[in-house]
Amino acid sequence: MLPKAEAAYFAIADISGYTNFLAAVELDHAQDIIADFMDTVVKALRPPFRLAKFEGDAAFVYTTAEAIDGSLLQDAIEGAYFKFRRRLRNVRQASTCECQACIAMGDLDFKFVIHHGEMVKQKMGGREELAGRDVILVHRLLKNTIGEKIGGRAYALYSDAAIHAMGIDPVAQGLIAHHETIDVIGDVTLWVRDLEAAWRQEDAQTRMQVTRDDAYAMLEFDIAAPRQTVWEFFTVPGQWQKWWDADAIVEDSGKGRRGLGTRNHCMHGNHTVVEEMLDWRPTDYFTVGITLPIPGAPRIVMTRAVLDGPNGMTHLELRVAKPKPKDREFVDGAAAKYTERMTKAIAGLRSMLEGKQPALDAVEEPALARSGGRFLTEPVKSGERG
Repeated sequence: MLPKAEAAYFAIADISGYTNFLAAVELDHAQDIIADFMDTVVKALRPPFRLAKFEGDAAFVYTTAEAIDGSLLQDAIEGAYFKFRRRLRNVRQASTCECQACIAMGDLDFKFVIHHGEMVKQKMGGREELAGRDVILVHRLLKNTIGEKIGGRAYALYSDAAIHAMGIDPVAQGLIAHHETIDVIGDVTLWVRDLEAAWRQEDAQTRMQVTRDDAYAMLEFDIAAPRQTVWEFFTVPGQWQKWWDADAIVEDSGKGRRGLGTRNHCMHGNHTVVEEMLDWRPTDYFTVGITLPIPGAPRIVMTRAVLDGPNGMTHLELRVAKPKPKDREFVDGAAAKYTERMTKAIAGLRSMLEGKQPALDAVEEPALARSGGRFLTEPVKSGERG
């Protein structure tokens, strides 16, 4: 039988500056640095993506999920880049190694190309390979003139097909229109996010996280489902409403991108609870200010943290900020009712998710690349070479 065509999102995470970096530095640490950064990015991309293969200085990933929320997909791409930047900063600050590779690691960067189309899976040399016109196109898009337009090497380049599949308004979200002419394929309409500018904005953002130590009250749950899935069911209104006891949840995100400033209107009969996003770090945590439909009620601040749990589970922490002394009695009463509702709702969410999500380790993927030398899973000091 001929292989069946499947619709898919494709993405390539490509290391900028790779060739110059390897040509100018010692290889013993260079390969370890490359492997570490690629490991950071690939792990951040999955789910929703899974790894198809490594291609030298790039990772080719894809997902055949029928419908992906546009905000979630963009968060996955940008979140992977942000984690790379945090990792780069942490390693540079912690390591005192003075080899040329460690000194020059700051010259490395990442760019991402995202496309939506069709593919077929074929067995070649004992491995599954993706093939088709759209697989060719996403690879051809790596060679482009984006750097001339934005003046940098860090960007996310979305094809118009990906934009339409996500159902987003690229102009409203501040994406930059671009066009490329690809051999054989022809003119392609594209949209660009400047990731360097996005990182500066993210890094400068004032965090508003209620920590475990600062929490006035906290609920904890373990759910046997991937973090990305739990995050999705807590943040995407259509998924949230499947398990939470609201008649409707209406999201007001202005430009159509979920994040800081987004308001969710949770409707319960004639009453509406409004949650405003005060901090947003996918897929780690988000903080909301909750306004209850009660005259004079104080706003309740809560951080919902989605963490790695035991035995591959997701650990959920709902942390309530300390109220003012005059509001303590009200918050105590509200928290008691919320605890009862949330405990019941989580039981429903568990029955919905547990055992129904494919485990990441059950998906056949290439192993993440590791060199035979030092691997920077933790920052090391000068002289600690493997």
